[in-house]
Amino acid sequence: MLTSIFALLAGLAVKHFMVDFYLQTQTQIEHKGLYGDWLGISHSVEHGLGTLLVFALMGLDLETSLILGLIDLVTHYHIDYVKMRWGTRDMYTKRFWTEFGLDQLAHTLTYIELVYLAI
Repeated sequence: MLTSIFALLAGLAVKHFMVDFYLQTQTQIEHKGLYGDWLGISHSVEHGLGTLLVFALMGLDLETSLILGLIDLVTHYHIDYVKMRWGTRDMYTKRFWTEFGLDQLAHTLTYIELVYLAI
């Protein structure tokens, strides 16, 4: 069981990196602070699909994987919205890096909760 917990967390971490830092477009970033905007939502849809894929590849049934993907989609969207709506965009300030760290912590805690729900 410990191996599967590690594999799930590792898979979610790789998925997070790929979607947040490789696939995400500048247009998605610019629209994440506009609540309900499809371009902002599309980034979170990618996260939800990635999460579904990670859990399904690890052998979880499709229905549960879909539910966990939807939880990640909704949670990721709101974490990013709050950061973009009320956070600073000046990356040369301590506040930016604190908010960036808080954002990444919130995503990590979400993944820990999703693994907990899956096991």
